[in-house]
Amino acid sequence: MAKTLVLAEKPSVGRDIARVLGCRKISRSYIEGDHYIVTWALGHLIELKMPEEYDARYKTWRMEDLPIIPDHMETRPIRKTSGQLSTIRRLAGRHDLDRLVIATDAGREGELVARWIIDKIRWKKPVLRLWISSQTDRAINEGFNQLKPSRDYDKLYQSAVCRSEADWLVGLNVSRALTTKYNDSLSAGRVQTPTLAMILKRDQEIRSFRPVPFWTIHVQAGSISADWSRDGQSRIFERKQADAIVQKLKHASAVVQSLTVKTKKERQPLPFDLTELQREANRRLGFSARKTLNVLQNLYEHHKIVTYPRTDSRYLTRDIAATMPERLKAVSSVFGAEVRPILFKQKGRVLADFVYNNAKVSDHHALIPTEQPVYLSDLSDDEEQLYRMIVIRFLALFYPERKYESRKTVLKAGDETLISHETVETQAGFREVTDPDHKANSALSAPLKEHQTLQIDSVELQEKMTEPPALLSEADLLTQMEKYGLGTPATRADIIEKLIQAESVTRTAGGRLQPTPKGKQLIDLVSPELKSPELTAKWERELEDIAKGAGNPADFMKQIRERTRQLITGIRNSSHAYKIQNLTGTKCPECGSPMKEARDRDGGLVLVCINRSCGYRKRKDPRLSNHRCPHCHKKMELHKGKAGIYFQCRNCGIVEKAEKREKAADKRETRRILSKINKDQEGFGNSLADALKSAMKDHEN
Repeated sequence: MAKTLVLAEKPSVGRDIARVLGCRKISRSYIEGDHYIVTWALGHLIELKMPEEYDARYKTWRMEDLPIIPDHMETRPIRKTSGQLSTIRRLAGRHDLDRLVIATDAGREGELVARWIIDKIRWKKPVLRLWISSQTDRAINEGFNQLKPSRDYDKLYQSAVCRSEADWLVGLNVSRALTTKYNDSLSAGRVQTPTLAMILKRDQEIRSFRPVPFWTIHVQAGSISADWSRDGQSRIFERKQADAIVQKLKHASAVVQSLTVKTKKERQPLPFDLTELQREANRRLGFSARKTLNVLQNLYEHHKIVTYPRTDSRYLTRDIAATMPERLKAVSSVFGAEVRPILFKQKGRVLADFVYNNAKVSDHHALIPTEQPVYLSDLSDDEEQLYRMIVIRFLALFYPERKYESRKTVLKAGDETLISHETVETQAGFREVTDPDHKANSALSAPLKEHQTLQIDSVELQEKMTEPPALLSEADLLTQMEKYGLGTPATRADIIEKLIQAESVTRTAGGRLQPTPKGKQLIDLVSPELKSPELTAKWERELEDIAKGAGNPADFMKQIRERTRQLITGIRNSSHAYKIQNLTGTKCPECGSPMKEARDRDGGLVLVCINRSCGYRKRKDPRLSNHRCPHCHKKMELHKGKAGIYFQCRNCGIVEKAEKREKAADKRETRRILSKINKDQEGFGNSLADALKSAMKDHEN
């Protein structure tokens, strides 16, 4: 009987698919059943070749060799995961397989992961595509009943290849050129450089800002509170003018010139896409974009309680409507009070019908809960907080619009204008679930009439100072990246982290993004084109056009190659100076060159020789151990102090004595031995077993 080879992107997803498909024979790198063999990648198994694999002379970085632009870009297996690729190649050679199903992530990068593997193993038989938006058993079953020909996604694959090759050509060449010219590790790229430029622009606005005093005037006339205004401006920048207005208003009377009452509606907010969720989680929870994506990915893959995370749509397709009752039942264990009236009164019907818009959903619909039951005890604190945000935004669709009345009263006191604004909420609507603790005005103040005269009771002059804009938060930066089309929802978090890792940007104590001296210099060294978000946004739009079949991959890559040549010429001919940052007084023991302080991938401090041909590195702070922090689960540093050996988390500062770890390890060993004794008790004899148990307990105590 012929079988189907299924290629997932990660082992955890592969195991779920195998279980749903009834595969029970478990091997280390695949799971087999009567009809399917499920295997997996480990993320990317294939990558673009490095320059030295085209020509050995590229092992040494030299400006005269740049730009490096291969006629045809080639791929290679990633060495550390080559064993898994060998397994897939061996499985693909079996004669009982008649087709392959791509079950990697349903997006551009997932398509690239699978297609490069399929190309490398030389698969010639039919290929189908599984395209699903959640990892529930039901979604997997339905997806396998609706498999699509892989050719339907050829354009998406071409777009992914163009993105990968463009990043290689621009990023690798520009980074090599800057590094060789200025003798420091400098990283630039198609997306990260304009992103850095936006962070730097805000920093420059703050530095050039000069505070200016201004005054506002607040008036109380009977029950009316009003503010002075002239030509729509309520700020006064001259103290003499402000004092003169105050004197005119004191003990004066005001006449109601106009009274406007409007009934307004605020419609329900749309569900989240990834970028909007990252923004909101940054504002409300202080999560970085990377943390939000990681937590969300776990809710999707492991718990299966949310739909596909890396979506760029905030709308739903019309066919989702039939699944709403089941999704509501799934979240009712957590949001029972909010869900019960929706199910009983509305039968699970969405009131915000505008959310259904097939034309605004490309690959995946908005981020919403699945039909999978939820058990909060299984979720970490971070997972629960993020899950609640997603569900609350989803439930808002089932509640009415918010309704309120606004009253604008314009009063004239001589030739001065006073304006009063009042708002009263007449129907909380969706705010019952999105903001249950909000307090709205229950009624407008007593109604006034036009031409009615009011006596001014008090006039208050307030002095204030203009304030500079704040450093960009990740929420702010994500908004700007989305506006200019920099990156995709799936890649923006990584771009921010790359800038931090390259020491071009740092996070402040408040979680905002600030350029480093290195980052400030780097922006001056690159071409104005490369740091322009408009150029990169244009490239991203062209990649999207390729994915939709409206763009030409060959034309796009021709443009990228030509632009790469221009960028390298600009760096080669540049007269900009550069000063290496973080130099120390330490000399390299190998070549005598100065050494600079840098951070490795784990965030630890290292001393690095600035002579690139030498490459000497020395660890400056403690190495990471294999012990994990009980709070953030990152590896802990191993220290030796007066009180003995101890572990400290570099991320959150938690300290644990090494003895505590050793005792825990002893207890685990004790339990293992006792378990073995229990199993073999009959063979040992009761008396011997009891004696051994007693001895082990004494050791444990």
